Amino acid sequence: MLLELRITDLGIIDELHLLVGPGLTAITGETGAGKTLVTGALALLAGERADAGIVRDGAAEARVEGRFEGPDGEEMVLARVVPAVGRSRAYVDGRLATAAELAVRAADLLDLHAQHAHQALLEPAAQRRILDAFAGAPAADALAAYRAARRELVGVDEQLGALGGDTRMRAREISLLEFQVDELKAAGLTDLLEDARLDEEEQQLGDAQGLREALFAAHAAIDGRVSEGMGDAVAALSHHPSLREVEARVRGLQVEASDLAHDLREHQERIVDNPERLEAVRARRQLFRELGRKYGADLAEVIAFRDEATSRLATLRGHDARVAELEQARAAAQEMVDVAAADLRAVRTHAAGPFAEAVTAQLRELAMSGASIGMEVNPGSMVDDGADEVTMLLAANPGEPPGPLAKVASGGERSRALLAVRVAAQSSGAVPPGRALVFDEVDAGVGGEAGAAVGRALAALAQETQVLCVTHLAQVAACAQTQVVVRKGDADGRTVAGAGVVDGEDRVTELSRMLAGVEQSDHARGHAAELLARAGSGPTP
Repeated sequence: MLLELRITDLGIIDELHLLVGPGLTAITGETGAGKTLVTGALALLAGERADAGIVRDGAAEARVEGRFEGPDGEEMVLARVVPAVGRSRAYVDGRLATAAELAVRAADLLDLHAQHAHQALLEPAAQRRILDAFAGAPAADALAAYRAARRELVGVDEQLGALGGDTRMRAREISLLEFQVDELKAAGLTDLLEDARLDEEEQQLGDAQGLREALFAAHAAIDGRVSEGMGDAVAALSHHPSLREVEARVRGLQVEASDLAHDLREHQERIVDNPERLEAVRARRQLFRELGRKYGADLAEVIAFRDEATSRLATLRGHDARVAELEQARAAAQEMVDVAAADLRAVRTHAAGPFAEAVTAQLRELAMSGASIGMEVNPGSMVDDGADEVTMLLAANPGEPPGPLAKVASGGERSRALLAVRVAAQSSGAVPPGRALVFDEVDAGVGGEAGAAVGRALAALAQETQVLCVTHLAQVAACAQTQVVVRKGDADGRTVAGAGVVDGEDRVTELSRMLAGVEQSDHARGHAAELLARAGSGPTP
């Protein structure tokens, strides 16, 4: 429910502030006064696309703020700022948000029915959705089952598409993969660290003479001078009992030096010239480099490529068997989709009659006593919402054949028919309660008693939820609990629009203007007072 609306620098509106109550609120005013800017402001709060052209000339930005009471009773403030230059900004309770997030929040608070929204109801897809909403849980469950079955079918089709259907291309890919896999298998790659170990072995084999000379020199030094020096040190210390601890340490070094000399000799003897092994190591490492240029930066990547290529080759070689398996799965998935689509169609067909009767009953309340609505549910193309074409038919007068609402209805008949659809949907619970319903000139193309009927329908709708309606008909405005008049005037040489609630004699004056185009006609004022009295919104004249 909308509690408060503030608009700044939007079109010809300089500053507008409205406190909105429950029930039906009629927004009226002369043509061009800015009535539609109010619904446009609410559309911005609902996340609709913002155009910088709506910013008041000379202003840096337009701003719209709405204070709402949500279904849980908590208040929420939505805001939208549209700069003259740059991207719009959205806020939820003062926190910066995206326009998409704003739209999600507003979906539980606002239900906009501008003229283009009513036209959208003429589309078969929209009529299908509103029939599903009327049908309730059975349609929701059947639609969910259909969508699940369709997702399964789409998944199988994607797998079939991934296998590829071009025999020649598949043969070429198999030939290339066979060559690559054979080459990689012939390399016998099993150890990710083999290249690093071969690098170390190559260095050793390539410098065998230098390594032997270095080890020989080290052995000679330790086995000669070091061992001799250690023996002399032990001999010098052994005659002094007080130096036994130091002597023991020297003896330990003497033993360690002897062991080291022995190890050096063994290492030296193990190093031999092996040109054949060196050539083999170098050839192996060259193979790694060639494979790396084709298949990966290191052995790990090359081995990973080999495993992937092997798997892909197995898949392609088993293509025909896999296709047969998937074709069987597709046939089963298609059968599930067909069954789910038929179940959904049965639910819709069952709901079409009661929904048409509910809308027809509302048409009688809208001064179309001879009109009737029908709903056709026929098989159609398979889409995400099912495989049905739902068409709303109108017979405007008794004896006339029904035809598609979008084609056979006049402007006034269409407006009333679509309002009847909204009222029927709301009264059946198909539209969630608690949201503010906003109508922008739903009475377009009607007048007289038909206009009064529209007003009564809106008032009845407002007994269940808050309704705001931009209207040019006094018959509609008189049915409202609250009437807001949007007026434009001059301020410092510029046109500005403002709005305020009217009641008492001021409301009679406004209704008389709407009836006769003048405010001081006694006849019009009497008629205006009579409209208010009939609607229960004012005294009997």
